[in-house]
Order: sequence, then structure tokens, then C-alpha cells
Amino acid sequence: MKFRCEREELAEALGTAARAAVGRGAALPGLASGVRIVLSGNDLELTATDRELTLRVTKEVTGSADGVTVVPARVMHDIVRALAPAAVDVELAGEEVRITSGRSKFSVRTVAADEFPRTQEPSEHALVLEAKPFEIALDQVVRAASTDEARQILTGVLMAAEGPGLRLVATDSYRLAVRDLDSTGVLAEGQKVLVPSRALNELKRVIGGAAEITLRLGEHDATFDVGNVRLTTSLIEGEYPNYRQLIPEKYPNRLTVEKEKLLAAIRRVRLFAAESNNIRLKMGAEGVQLEAVNQNLGTAEEELDEAKYEGSEMVVAFNPGYLSDGVEAVAGETVVLETLDALKPAVVRSPESTEFTYLLMPVRVS
Repeated sequence: MKFRCEREELAEALGTAARAAVGRGAALPGLASGVRIVLSGNDLELTATDRELTLRVTKEVTGSADGVTVVPARVMHDIVRALAPAAVDVELAGEEVRITSGRSKFSVRTVAADEFPRTQEPSEHALVLEAKPFEIALDQVVRAASTDEARQILTGVLMAAEGPGLRLVATDSYRLAVRDLDSTGVLAEGQKVLVPSRALNELKRVIGGAAEITLRLGEHDATFDVGNVRLTTSLIEGEYPNYRQLIPEKYPNRLTVEKEKLLAAIRRVRLFAAESNNIRLKMGAEGVQLEAVNQNLGTAEEELDEAKYEGSEMVVAFNPGYLSDGVEAVAGETVVLETLDALKPAVVRSPESTEFTYLLMPVRVS
């Protein structure tokens, strides 16, 4: 195997594939940190996997000799990224891959290619998604998924048919994000799949300026093709919680405020919220105030200018990170916070649209 490629292009391709490689402590050497390099003519294919997530990147290079090998993904990427901007020559020589650029020369020991896990071809049935709306929806929803592997069901994002469109749902049991894509009918009626949030976070990174995403659903996996990148992930097995029963039908209390002003106030007040991990919203006829109390430092308070509140006077407390996540996810310049009381779930959404709903539990305070 022998080929030449510009440093920047090769480093980008290796960096993308390497994100699917697992840590150096894994049991199988080919899987531990490996990227499989396959050259056929001028077509270069880079693949890394941890069995749950696979990333494959294809690239056109100047090929001289076809071949296949497996090398440590992170090491290979770090070497190429550290080279000066210029063409890079890569050649397989025995049990080493030689990397040369200008006066820089590296030799990296390879792993037997047959130790690399086999990857299955995806389903032939392809569904095409418009990339930008799907990317925005992912950004709004994935943030609410759990990162606790002990609760694997909650680490996934539910993709379900909803009327003629697609619904994305994620929750970590403290907050819930629901986003409808009304014009995106990619699933059959009643169909639903649970996609790992880790895979969807990686998908967000590779979408870039792509116009389309091609989705192929298998019985146990999902494959997303974006440009020259293919991402395949195992689906999560199990029944997703009944999230619909968590969302109240109506709210008696409603706060309407400029999005950026609320975010800025949360950022300032939460400086004193580290110990108690909550900020309080005091809402009533006289106005709206954010407050955080720190027993060691003191108190932070801020009035919200031009905030409009309709409802009963109340004090409700939220985790500041969860609250700011929801406010940031709302599209537009204005957000609405609707509440029942200080202990029941509240909703953050846009006043103009019902396509995105972010529900969060208040924090109980004395």
C-alpha cells in the first residue's frame, strides 16, 4: 500500500474516524485503538469502531499500490496533524507504516488486518433527510439524554413516527426534550427506534454544511451517510418510558422574556449556585427576580428587565445548567416559561411555535 495526500485533508479524515476508536486498554489489539486503512486505486477508506459505533471516511488520494492495514488511530492522527503543511506520503512496508513529509519520517507498527472487527453492510432501503433541520433538532434534543450507562435506555434518543412527520425525544429523568419535524416522514406509521445519544452527538459533528443525510435502518442498527462519512451505530433495545404522561395539558403561570437577557442573568446568578445547585425565580406582580444563595459567599440577585409574567405569585427553583440548556435550545429571540407550581414540571418553549418542548423538574428547596 502506498499513497500521497495533503496533510490537512488526511488529518481531518483520520480525526473523524478516530473518534470511534476505543481506549488503549481494550482487550483486542485491533479494536483497542485501530483504524483500518484500505487503498483501492485512488480511493482511501479509513474505518474505526468500538463495536457499538463505527465511523468510516472515504477520501480521494494519489494511490500507487493497493493494500490494507490497521494502525493505532490516535497515534496516526497525532503524527499527521503535527506535520508541516505539505503532501504526506504513506507506505506499508512489512509490519510498519512509514509516514514521510519533508524532513519528517515516522514508522508505526501495524496490527494484523484480520484482527479488525468485521463491519456489516447497511440495509439497502435508504431514507433521505434534509440535513439542516435535522441538525437543529438534534442540537435541541440530544442535550437532554442521560450519560449514565447504568440507565442505558435513557442514554438513547427516541426517533418515532408522529403523524406525517418525525419526533425526537430524550430525557435523563430530570428534564425532557421533545422536537417534532412535521415534514420529515422517514418512519412507517407506529415505527420507533432508540438511537444512542453518543452516536447522534458524533453525527452532529460530521454534518457540517451537508445538504442531505441518508438514513438506513436495520433490525439492530442505524447507518447515517453524510458526504464522505458513514456512521453506523447499534440501536438500544428496550421500551422507552411513557413521556407523554409527563407533559401537563395546560399551565396557569406564564413568564415571557427575551432569551439572551434570561441567559445572561442565569450565567451571572449561577456564580453563587455551585453549593446549592439551584437558582430561584421569584415571579409576581412586582416583577421577576433570579436569586442564588451561597452559605459561604452570600447572595446573588438580578431583576429581569421587560419580563412579562401572568399568573399567581410564586417562587420556583431550577438546576441552572438544565434551565440554561432549555432556554438555549429554543429557537427565536423570546422564550416562555410555563409553570403549575413550585414542585411540578415546568415547560420552556417558543411563544411562536409548538414544535419544540423542553420540560424540567423544579428543585425542592426549603
